Amino acid sequence: MLMCLFKRKIYIMGLIFVRLSGDWLIIKNNSDLVFSIDAVRSEIVRGDDELSTWARSLGADFFLSPDTVTVSKFPVVSQWASDPSLDYQQTAINEFLSVGDYYLVCHGLGHGMTVVTHEIPSNSRKRIKIPDACRGLGVQFMSPFEMLRRERASFVLGGV
Repeated sequence: MLMCLFKRKIYIMGLIFVRLSGDWLIIKNNSDLVFSIDAVRSEIVRGDDELSTWARSLGADFFLSPDTVTVSKFPVVSQWASDPSLDYQQTAINEFLSVGDYYLVCHGLGHGMTVVTHEIPSNSRKRIKIPDACRGLGVQFMSPFEMLRRERASFVLGGV
């Protein structure tokens, strides 16, 4: 199973990607393959754009709530982020523990899901990025484009 993190940055290339992949994501969610989480939804719906409108239109089954398995991983992920040997700045730790990224990694760790994110690993100590947390905790991750390729997503444009 795959879990997606939706951020506005991925849509910089245009809303065509949202329109094309959005339907595919819904189909894959109905097949129990792709999900996101409540914390990510909360971040998205604060906006006032096509992505936030789309997220508001999705059913409750698309965004998973934290369950006991996910909650049991909160201390594991918190301890990893706070490990002095990683040398993350305290502001980076505080930010990570307060946003959807943290919950996404906890859910992926607890349920053995692959986390899908546009972020790339970084050596920065000023911000904990999802791939760095995933790598440090043994959670698989990939880019949205890799997900689409691996799942052999195909899109047919009409009205050309």
